[in-house]
Amino acid sequence: MLVTVVADYGIGDLAFAEVRQRFALMLPGADVAAIPVPPFDTVSAGFCVAQLAFGEGPDDRVVYANVAPRQDEDDPREDNAGERLVAARLDSGVLVVGVAAGASLSFLAAAGVPLRAVNVPDAGSQFRSRDVFPAAVARLARGDGSLLGEPVSVAPAPERAVVYTDGYGNLKTSWYDAPAEAGTTVRVRIGDAEAEAMVSDGVFTVASGTISFAPGSSGWAGRACYELFARGGNAAEIFGNPPAGTPIEIAR
Repeated sequence: MLVTVVADYGIGDLAFAEVRQRFALMLPGADVAAIPVPPFDTVSAGFCVAQLAFGEGPDDRVVYANVAPRQDEDDPREDNAGERLVAARLDSGVLVVGVAAGASLSFLAAAGVPLRAVNVPDAGSQFRSRDVFPAAVARLARGDGSLLGEPVSVAPAPERAVVYTDGYGNLKTSWYDAPAEAGTTVRVRIGDAEAEAMVSDGVFTVASGTISFAPGSSGWAGRACYELFARGGNAAEIFGNPPAGTPIEIAR
């Protein structure tokens, strides 16, 4: 069984190793992979969850997401309480379990996947993703549905926005359609940064030094996520390294 942990612990952080050890105890023999996202970045987490859940892979895999900024309440929290744990079983058999914070599960919900509460404590540890949640994930992975509770609604996924920055500086977006015909040069504004890009049908179908806006390698439910790709450069740096969730404005 493959268990992919999407979390904001930090690259190489001890927390990933501790969570991996807990899953080795709860699900012996599982192959556990770690995918880091920036601190409190529920948009990037939600994008990764959807991409991994809908992508090709073994049907019995688990995607476990924990980005919990505990921003659902401004008042002091008792006993390290935080956002609740939620689960979804895709038609393919893939199990997704994650904290319902921000947009962490929003892309999944937007694709029509029903979410249900997991009846486990939402408090009791600062490190719930190690101390509280793995046992519930293991039970769900073994087919125990007795933990599942009522349906859960989550915030909508951000539209026409940056949703993830990959290691090459490509900006993956929640634009799913071309803003103009292929070959058209447009002005792209993200936050305070603005640059020209060429709408194309492939990220490499532009000359070196040009930014393309084209369907990239990510997407699900029959839709490709458009990417801003600077051939020979770094799109994220050109646009000031915008955080996920930043709106993208495009004009001719």
